[in-house]
Amino acid sequence: MPVCGDDVLAAAARIQPYVHRTPVLHSQRLDALLGVRAAFKCENFQRIGAFKARGAHNAVFSLSSEAAQRGVVTHSSGNHAAALCLAARHRGIAAHIVMPDNAPRAKVESVRRLGGHIQFCAPTLAAREAGAAAIVRDSGATLIHPYDDPRIIAGQGTAALELLDDAPELDAILAPVGGGGLMAGTAIAARHLKPDIRIVATEPAQADDAFRSWRSGARVTDAVPNTIADGLRTMLGAHNFTILRALLDDFVTVSEAGIVQAMRLVWEILKIVIEPSSAVPVAALLEHRERLGLAGQRVGIIVTGGNVDLDHLPWQP
Repeated sequence: MPVCGDDVLAAAARIQPYVHRTPVLHSQRLDALLGVRAAFKCENFQRIGAFKARGAHNAVFSLSSEAAQRGVVTHSSGNHAAALCLAARHRGIAAHIVMPDNAPRAKVESVRRLGGHIQFCAPTLAAREAGAAAIVRDSGATLIHPYDDPRIIAGQGTAALELLDDAPELDAILAPVGGGGLMAGTAIAARHLKPDIRIVATEPAQADDAFRSWRSGARVTDAVPNTIADGLRTMLGAHNFTILRALLDDFVTVSEAGIVQAMRLVWEILKIVIEPSSAVPVAALLEHRERLGLAGQRVGIIVTGGNVDLDHLPWQP
């Protein structure tokens, strides 16, 4: 496989000075509602408000001095763009970000605030990839893919590493899937530390390319996602497909109503702000706990981030 447990352990040591060790929260009330004993790994308290800071720092600090001097480049309109800019600033190098011209203003300003050099493009994947390739060609900067990169996968796996250090008794671990970097890293770390743990991927039913890929054995690349969980609208990466096929025990999809219900429950009971993508594993427990055989078990959940538009919450009229 492209990443192993030792890669995640090395990533943890590499990024430790630059990222937060986020808390693990518990709630007896949520346990009663979900029917499990849940441990929530709160990456909404991470730098830039999401787990993406882990992979970005691992990728940037894995570069040789010579490569780092030429800078880094990515294409992203979301959390990875800000995370890469933060990691590049910590290393004192340039970060070039190709962003679609319809990217949210708040995300554009975040990249600018962190020192990123923005190049706008048409809002298509082809345009984003072409823009990034041109920067690589002209500057020699290193491309850091948002999720389909072994360095990113290893860095994202450090969240599960910390969770299992704080809660070693877990019977199962759940995380959401978009491009698959977090879920792949989680699976590698969990299987390395605790070979018998159950590893379950979760995804919106209206953005289920990863689920269909895992089930069929052939990576789906032509899906059109339509989900409130905006962080999960990306296609499953090739490296991540290989890892998930090898390591997952189960995979479930959830409804849009379930995502909203789960998000609201966490806001109301844990008193923390999470984004819709973070609510997907909680929705999986609400909708599929019995089928998964997790009733009464100790379940870890990676809460991926808390970057949500407070003016457009899903339960607002």
